[in-house]
Amino acid sequence: MSAVVKPEPNAPRGAARPSPAALNAAAASFAALTARLDYLNADDTELVRRAYRFADEAHLGQLRNSGEPYITHPIAVAAQCAEWKLDAQALMAALLHDAIEDCGVTKPELIERFGAPVAELVDGLTKLDKLQFNTREENQAESFRKMLLAMARDVRVILIKLADRTHNMRTLDDAPREKWGRIAGETLEIYAPIAHRLGLNQTYRELQELSFRHLRPWRYAILAKAVAKARSRRRDLIQKVQRELETAFAAAGIAVRIAGREKTLYSIYRKMDEKHLSFAQVTDIYGFRLIVPNVIACYTGLGILHQMYKPLPGKFKDHIAIAKLNGYQSLHTTLVGPS
Repeated sequence: MSAVVKPEPNAPRGAARPSPAALNAAAASFAALTARLDYLNADDTELVRRAYRFADEAHLGQLRNSGEPYITHPIAVAAQCAEWKLDAQALMAALLHDAIEDCGVTKPELIERFGAPVAELVDGLTKLDKLQFNTREENQAESFRKMLLAMARDVRVILIKLADRTHNMRTLDDAPREKWGRIAGETLEIYAPIAHRLGLNQTYRELQELSFRHLRPWRYAILAKAVAKARSRRRDLIQKVQRELETAFAAAGIAVRIAGREKTLYSIYRKMDEKHLSFAQVTDIYGFRLIVPNVIACYTGLGILHQMYKPLPGKFKDHIAIAKLNGYQSLHTTLVGPS
């Protein structure tokens, strides 16, 4: 058990015309997207609708590997951008992001119809799509990440690209299997670290998991089975620990928010691989994140934890006294929980 205490690529296209049912499904997907745009004003929402109608016409007759209308992909990319509350220009660019590369649409045409800012975003995405990463060397991967970030003068280009890659990874099962390794490897080495650098931790974890599943499907399946078995055994125990923590912090007069977390399969695999451990030797599959009001409460809370459970020697990290470069502050400890 571990605890953290801290202060407050695109698929080939087909040529067949989609069925009416498929077209209806695409329209329903866009309707679901527009329902999430309540943070935009009416004029901006209408601009997004205009971009959708243009993209829908431009991609007419193009299919994903799954047989779905290709427009479902730009809609999914825009939906992810809406989840991040990006502005109307970014959502329009997400819907139009393949228009130049795949539909014969020109940048001047996009400028005329949607304005220069949207056209620049789409053009930036088109240029990024032409980059290919062909090595697993970490120093070269970092250089590639820096080049990619430098080329995208507007951070929205990177965010849209991450949304694009996330959807492509979610649907990678539909792509030819011989493409899995290149796409998943590039995602793991380039796009997941960029998501982490931008603070998109959920996307970071998802990209790692999807990459691992496609790069090492057998190992992924074995680990998934082992974690599921452990989870079923420990569910009641985890709830018990959380109740004990809430009671102890309340008794000490410390306001606390507690969130449980389960180590991702990729993180487990990487730890086992790097440290030559068996699954049973990974001690921090389950953990808790305790959010407290201030630094003093962090150290007080750490004392409470160490009184309740035995700390493992050598497993303590003080990211308050020695802060990380990105400003992250917390205390990490690994404890022997109740059996």
